[in-house]
Amino acid sequence: MKMSHSIIEKNVGLMVVLIVLLLSVAGLVEIVPLFFQKSTTEPITGLKPYGALQLTGRDIYIREGCYNCHSQMIRPFRAETERYGHYSVAGEFVYDRPFQWGSKRTGPDLQRVGGRYSDRWHQVHLNDPRALVPESNMPAYPWLARTALVPESAAPKMTALRRLGHPYSDEEIAKAADELRGKTELDALIAYLQGLGTALRPAR
Repeated sequence: MKMSHSIIEKNVGLMVVLIVLLLSVAGLVEIVPLFFQKSTTEPITGLKPYGALQLTGRDIYIREGCYNCHSQMIRPFRAETERYGHYSVAGEFVYDRPFQWGSKRTGPDLQRVGGRYSDRWHQVHLNDPRALVPESNMPAYPWLARTALVPESAAPKMTALRRLGHPYSDEEIAKAADELRGKTELDALIAYLQGLGTALRPAR
């Protein structure tokens, strides 16, 4: 029997199967090659996995929902790069699980925020955003400065990430607790923010 378009339209089950098959093949054609491209699987020059304090800060960033308002993806358009700096490349995010790409910008993009402001600026901004940006609608996070980190929490994360391919050394994992000792969640979050986008310098 010759299959015609009218037969497919009248048979809902067949249409669903064909749509799923089409999307599966199209997805594989688009996605699979990315796993074999160096530009998407290898870190850019100078990129290192997060240290214990930065890794903990990243977890706090995700826990507090910062990604809901702040993108970490700069798209390759002139308006984007003139405002935020060099567009994002996959090699910057090899050690991010999961990466924080997205185009939602209730607040500014944070991909190139590292080193742009001082630690003190970030402290004030996270405790009282409107003290620095009067029109900001960002909530304050005063509890971060009052919450001490658990020093023993970082080493298990780093060990798990090493199994996934992150190049942590035994020495780095052993020193993780010392890096967190005496620090607060605010210190960790600032350490994470200060590292964003520093491996890839803006295009000249």
